[in-house]
Amino acid sequence: MPLSPFEHQPPRRILLICPQRIGDVLLATPLARSLKKAWPEAELHFLVFKGTEGVLAGNPDIDRVIAFPQRTDWREKVAQFRELWRQYDLAVSTIATDRARLYGWVGARFRIGFITDSEKGKTLLLDRWLKFDDRGTHTVTMGLRLTELLGIAPCYQVVPPAIAPDRRNAFFARLNSLTGQNYVVLHPSPKFAYKMWRQEGWVELAQWLQQQGLRVVLTGGPDADERAYADAIAQQVSAVNLAGDLLLAETAELVVHAKLFVGPDTAVTHIAAAVGTPTIALFGPSNPVKWGPWPKSWNRPESPWPWRGGGNQGNVRLIQGQGDCVPCLLEGCNRHPGSSSVCLQQISSGTLIAAAQAIMTAQLGRFNGASLSLASIAPSHR
Repeated sequence: MPLSPFEHQPPRRILLICPQRIGDVLLATPLARSLKKAWPEAELHFLVFKGTEGVLAGNPDIDRVIAFPQRTDWREKVAQFRELWRQYDLAVSTIATDRARLYGWVGARFRIGFITDSEKGKTLLLDRWLKFDDRGTHTVTMGLRLTELLGIAPCYQVVPPAIAPDRRNAFFARLNSLTGQNYVVLHPSPKFAYKMWRQEGWVELAQWLQQQGLRVVLTGGPDADERAYADAIAQQVSAVNLAGDLLLAETAELVVHAKLFVGPDTAVTHIAAAVGTPTIALFGPSNPVKWGPWPKSWNRPESPWPWRGGGNQGNVRLIQGQGDCVPCLLEGCNRHPGSSSVCLQQISSGTLIAAAQAIMTAQLGRFNGASLSLASIAPSHR
């Protein structure tokens, strides 16, 4: 490790910067934990885009969340800069963007972050930097590599959101009235269509789970399309549909007590992996080396997942679509967010049912003696 710039005088205030999507923010929490463990007396602020701050709810490592709108006019931008101006001893930018680096330069006297190959001339905003790898390094590990520039130890724990203590009893009362003790959580609708599995597959999986004596609970985001997709499934299988009705912290608490979670490449699947619930993750065009869910027990820098083939690691089972093009790293077969991905659509419900049964058999203690059988799987789905 290089000599820490704060070896003799620890930073008093730190600004951690991740103006990106919810999943990026969640996967930056191991870096927040590393900073807080190294300097427990420091005040740690986390700067994110407005709308993503919910994934940091209840995080014990963060003293303040700053949520700026993604789009602003110049007056608002000036106001943001005034708020940040040299308020921090250290700024840490977790993504290789001009915006993140500029926030860091405005906010702190000492700045570290990432530079891509195409940005070699943009190091003036940083005091120390690393090359950003967008393909062969997991997002958790990439963020934690910044600890090398500070001479501190990395901590590999993804920290999920948590409900405020004064709201827990009311939430649990509602949860018990809706789900009972034996339930599974399915998250059928990601934000983007190119990460979506087919509706009939979710229905067949839900029906099989119900035949095993389990309550099926659906989760999803607040967007109208996501709620409608979950509602269409719920009506076919009489599932409890909570899509759009829960905060991220409430979703995390719901998943903690589930017997099983199944979802696509989305932030809630990362949360399920982080809380330790047995998780099945569906992957198609996305790069699993970089974006595969980080299992709760994974505590080393290597990615849990290979480029192709999926597999099992800790509490997570990753199922990857088939095809020579997988993963293509594109936004669906038609290369736009509303496109579908054939590799995902062709995953059979039998594949997921077999994976669910394997997990449930291995976790019989979590299922209170639920009867498990493949006899109810239609031959065409096996």
